[in-house]
Amino acid sequence: MVKVTLITGDGVGPEIAEAARRCIDATGAEINWEIAEAGTEVMERQGTPLPDATVESIKKNGVALKAPITTPVGKGFRSINVHLRQALDLYACLRPCKSYKGVRSRFADIDLVIVRENTEDLYAGIEFQKGKDDTAELINWLNKHSSRKITEDSGISIKPISVKATERIVHFAFDYARKMGRKKVTSVHKANIMKFSDGLWLEVSRDVATRYPDIEFEDRIVDNMCMQLIQKPELYDVIVLPNLYGDIISDLCAGLVGGLGVAPGANIGDKIAVFEATHGSAPKYKGQNKVNPTALILSGMLMLRHIGKIDEADKLEEAVAAVIAEGKDVTYDMKADPGDPTAVGASEMADAIIEKIKSE
Repeated sequence: MVKVTLITGDGVGPEIAEAARRCIDATGAEINWEIAEAGTEVMERQGTPLPDATVESIKKNGVALKAPITTPVGKGFRSINVHLRQALDLYACLRPCKSYKGVRSRFADIDLVIVRENTEDLYAGIEFQKGKDDTAELINWLNKHSSRKITEDSGISIKPISVKATERIVHFAFDYARKMGRKKVTSVHKANIMKFSDGLWLEVSRDVATRYPDIEFEDRIVDNMCMQLIQKPELYDVIVLPNLYGDIISDLCAGLVGGLGVAPGANIGDKIAVFEATHGSAPKYKGQNKVNPTALILSGMLMLRHIGKIDEADKLEEAVAAVIAEGKDVTYDMKADPGDPTAVGASEMADAIIEKIKSE
């Protein structure tokens, strides 16, 4: 029996968390779920969107499945997702993007894995607001030490890229490729322009690659990578990127396979892993049993693989794929016509997946 923290989230989170839990339990994985809270609703009751008890549960169990949580835009509390990655040193964001027959998409037979560095780059949170004294001080220093002048009405974000963080994420990508029987790792950068940050990323990537002679290695400039993924995605396998590029490219690849509704994800560190759907909490659909639970269910599949329950993971993925391919018991967004009255809710789609698992 493996103990796993289940963070039910807010908005539609509790509904799809329940759907995912039932599907995972149906595989016979024998998970002992420890229910935990986070998000806007617990914020109203406890004054914090992320209670200490939730963080302690994740630390204790080492594995969590997290439903979506609302992040206020431009106000309110900072992203809980970002906080967890930083507080728990979940340095690797894993985003498999795989085509499933029956999902509406312009592409077919996509099977890519995005590995995104989670802790550095322009998302490190080192920012200086326009008009502040410390910003003026920084601008003054930069103007003294650089030929490129910054105007006093500027806001500034710092882009740190370190050898240590780059080494461990590139090692993670190669280790993942080797473990999963994949053949190639592509490192993405903009080293032609940012020679001392992305240039360092590329230099370290090439060095790490020499230690994996069994895995093919190449690098791509990020803008070219975007074009390549649209023109010939079949040429790529595991793609490792700094934080900002990883955020953008992972959504691009999700678009190749039908959108965020079928895009699972994980944030992984050396000792702790949190598995999550990559879409938002869709609060306007709260309580309507309407939102597609596939992304969180497939995140549960990744979780099962992570804890060594490979047969159970295979059962779950095969059942999800079969239900989607049939196209009968799926949510409105997976129908050819979103207004199709035969569309089912999250709970009913979970029921259909469970029936497939039991019939295998």
